[in-house]
Amino acid sequence: MADRLEFRPPDAALACPCCGGTEFAVAPVIWKGLAEEWRLSPEEWRLVDEQQGGHCRRCGTNLRSQALAAAMMKVTGFQGLFVQYGEWMAARGLQVLEINPAGSLTRFLAGRPGHRLATYPDVDMMAMPYAGGSFDLVIHSDTLEHVRHPVRALAECRRVLKPGGHCVYTVPLLPGRLTLSREGMPPSYHGSPGAGAADYVVWTEYGADAWRQALEAGFGECRIMAHKFPSALALAAAA
Repeated sequence: MADRLEFRPPDAALACPCCGGTEFAVAPVIWKGLAEEWRLSPEEWRLVDEQQGGHCRRCGTNLRSQALAAAMMKVTGFQGLFVQYGEWMAARGLQVLEINPAGSLTRFLAGRPGHRLATYPDVDMMAMPYAGGSFDLVIHSDTLEHVRHPVRALAECRRVLKPGGHCVYTVPLLPGRLTLSREGMPPSYHGSPGAGAADYVVWTEYGADAWRQALEAGFGECRIMAHKFPSALALAAAA
């Protein structure tokens, strides 16, 4: 267990894009039953624990949220820390749709003009109640794997984006695999151990070809952006 939870820093010093912190820790997130359902090797188990449980000691933001924050700032041209991003976003009149709370990033965006939080079940990601071309940026974090028809959901994200806008998102991605639909397989749930709510059921296991769904949904480009490879990756699809 100790080896699996070891945090392995990259060659260069890693800094949190949210607060600038440089001290990190990692806590176990994946339990044995889920690791078996997901058919995780010991190295994949370590990777997912780091992705979900690796966090900045200063602000508490985990690695997947850090990857999302870094990608958001890059595609919109902001240089600085994410703690300043909400103010910058509002000053430039950017319209940002956050679909379900994006990890711990909501606290940096909530209450800013131009930010809208859409939560399930009030808003169905596959049929959103927004006019086409409403937003400059659509973000979601580890949500798409719980959507039965992810390409349809991504097509909706594209529909509500303005020309030149971006959909930036994370999924639990295992880069040594290819994407797999769990349709017809025994149900597997994320969340806490024993969680069996329909909201937590997993429909897709994502691998290195996760970008394909964005192109199938009509986006012209999809980039995989690494904050820390291979455990902190985000996808950025351009409308």
